[in-house]
Amino acid sequence: MKLVLVSACALLDADNRILIAQRPEGKAMAGLWEFPGGKVEPGERPEDSLIRELYEELGIIVKNECLAPLTFASHAYEDFHLLMPLFVCRRWSGTVTGREGQAIKWVKAVRLRDYPMPAADKPLIPHLIDIA
Repeated sequence: MKLVLVSACALLDADNRILIAQRPEGKAMAGLWEFPGGKVEPGERPEDSLIRELYEELGIIVKNECLAPLTFASHAYEDFHLLMPLFVCRRWSGTVTGREGQAIKWVKAVRLRDYPMPAADKPLIPHLIDIA
């Protein structure tokens, strides 16, 4: 089974709300809410991937030292296995904007279960409730 490495980020604002983004139509798992991030390219560190993806998707600049590893997800989907480190970030430059047409929301950690998410994201929620 193919292993896919994806890095994800829990952006926390001053009110300890976490940013989630809705997967747009035409993408796998469209309509589900997820933590921003994306595939780690060959030769790229997960942190570097996240810095790139957060700029591309949300228009924000994140520094490596502002990414704190929290936990990870390991989930077997039907045709691939996903390994996804989750980082927490409380500091960035710029204004968070859905640059790819995706809906975004700031949500309290205890409300994350109110949003339909990919199966790999759901086990991350208790870790976020503990810190937010």
